[in-house]
Order: sequence, then C-alpha cells, then structure tokens
Amino acid sequence: MAVVGLGAVARAVHLPILKKIQDHFEVAAICDISPVTLSHCGERFGIGPDQRFSDLEEMLESVETEALMVLTSGSHSREVLSGLRSGLTVFSEKPLAYTAREAKEIGDALSGSGDRLMVGYMKLYDPAVQAAVELVRERGPARVVDVTVLHPSAGAQLANTDFSPVGSAPAPDAARAVAAEERELEREALGEAAEQIGSIYSGVMLGSIVHDLAVMRALGIELDEIDQVHRWPQDARLPSLSVAARTSEGTMVNIGWHYLDGYPEYREEIRWHDSHGSLELTFPTPYRLHAPTFLDVRSVAGTIVEETRRHSPVEAFEQQLLAFHAMARGGVPPKAGYAEGAADIVTCQRMATRLAETEKLVVGGEAGSL
Repeated sequence: MAVVGLGAVARAVHLPILKKIQDHFEVAAICDISPVTLSHCGERFGIGPDQRFSDLEEMLESVETEALMVLTSGSHSREVLSGLRSGLTVFSEKPLAYTAREAKEIGDALSGSGDRLMVGYMKLYDPAVQAAVELVRERGPARVVDVTVLHPSAGAQLANTDFSPVGSAPAPDAARAVAAEERELEREALGEAAEQIGSIYSGVMLGSIVHDLAVMRALGIELDEIDQVHRWPQDARLPSLSVAARTSEGTMVNIGWHYLDGYPEYREEIRWHDSHGSLELTFPTPYRLHAPTFLDVRSVAGTIVEETRRHSPVEAFEQQLLAFHAMARGGVPPKAGYAEGAADIVTCQRMATRLAETEKLVVGGEAGSL
C-alpha cells in the first residue's frame, strides 16, 4: 500500500491501523506536500527516506505497490485516477470527487476492470450500524429519520486520540495551487453560486453529511426529494445547516449539521422512528479509535416498553481496511465504491441547489442542469 495525504485522519487513524495489521499490509511509500509532515510520519511509522515522496506521480513511478490509499483533503479524483491508471486497487476517503465530470472520468477508468475502488465510509463497517441494518430490514419504511451532527473545533475532535501534530504547513505555492483547484471545482459544480456557498457544498455536504447519507443508504433510505435547505448565521464560515427531505416511500428525513466551536466533543446521531418503535445510533468522534457506537432500541412487548443498548469495541476503521484487503486480494465487493461516491455528488448538488434557491442565488454549473 502506498499512501498519499498525511493529514489528521492519516496520522490519527489509518497509519496506526496499518502498522497494527502488518500481516495484511505493508506501507510501501508515503506522499505529502509538506516536507516536515513527510519526515515526521516517516520517522514515526518506520518508513525510510527513500520511501517518502512529495509528488504522487513520482511515487507511483518509483515504488512497486499493489494499492493506493488516498487520504488527501478535498476532491480525490486526481489521485484516484492516477492510481487506477497505474493499475492499482484504490482506497479513497470521502468525498470521491466534487463534480459529476470527475466521477465520470473515474467510472470510465474503472470500466470492465471489476472492483478496484473503495470509498471510505467507515460507519458501514461499524458493528452497531450492521446490527441496525438487520433490525430495520423487516420493519418496513420509517415514518421519520432525524440526523444531528454537533461538530466542535478540530482540537476538540482530536483530543485524546493517537494524533501527533507536527506544526508544519505545506510549501506556500503548493498550498495555493491546491486551494485554487478546489475553488475551480466548486465553480464547475455550482456556477456563480460557488462564491457564496461553495465551501458549504464541498466542506459540509460532501465533507461530512455524506457519512450520514451512507448510513441511511445502508438502512434503505434514499433521498428522493430535497424540500428545503437553510443555513445560519449567514456570515459564519462554518454555520448550522438544516435539510428537509423525503424518500419515495414517504419517509421524512431531517438533517441538522451544526458547527459549534466550543462544544465539548463531537456528537453524531441518526434516529429512526416507525410504528414498531425507535432505533438510535450515536457515533463518537471519528478520530478516536475503539470508542464504540451505541445502538439504542425502544419497542413494545405486550404492556412492557423495552429499551436495549448495544455496542462493540470492534474498530470500524480497522474492519474497513480488512474489507479493502479482501477486495484487493479476493475481489470481495466493497460496501461503498464508485456508484455510491457518484450518487453522493448528485445528492449534495441537489442540496446546494435548494440552499441557493433559499438565499436567492443563481445556480449554474452541473447543479444548474439537475
């Protein structure tokens, strides 16, 4: 496995797990645009100087590897395409891409080659989520599904994790080039509206809410109509966002995403309500390994109200990497791949369109033709 992108999720989660399951993976090389981060990770995880690269294409040409793990920020299409075109099996963190055009290029690169791409939605491998999927399978549609995300500062999220800050920034020219590319992709997706809501589309919808879309998809919930999207306060870089949506079966879905800088710790909940009772999934901060997800079930047995709680110490990120190994070695299909990553782009563009309409913005680009 070669790894590109050595940010928080790489240092707190993926590299420690790869080191733990060395009977499945060997880290062949690492790549990052920050020289200090590159050196720090190399020393910490025992990856030699000749296995460290600042350029992805140079790494892929220089190192013999079977797979590529894409952990960079923003859209991952460029790195994913490089890996696929090099004949590698690719793991990509979410989001797969920002635009449908990028997604199509990835689809074309995969055409006829089987399962060679996993999109990282680790919650799909969480034992509590898998138990919830089994419970709702025979229940019929939910009446309402409520999603709440309470998102504190990065420091609060990373407290008590296996994260080592290195206090370095990438070279200014490289950082500016990456930022400019991100802005261009937001404009390609949303047209003029990207000036006002591009960062909401890329950072909140595609950067965070997609995890909840993935869990709902596993529970049989596909958003058929996006009715309303609001944000507040208007001048906040990271605001609150509310989404009201429906499925084709008539389930109402309410999503509330809130950035609260001083909130004590990250909290994420998905609550399913139907005529049989309720299921509630409560997720911990995604950077804290072996912190369990809780599944609470409330139902009626005769005249007794039953309430149960389930959880497991099994680490979802580790199970996801083991599933990636099974895909790369044995062709076992992933729980999320190209189709799911591409579908999330469309859903998030529809959300962005509703937000733009609420704020009386002109939507163009790809979203303007949906």
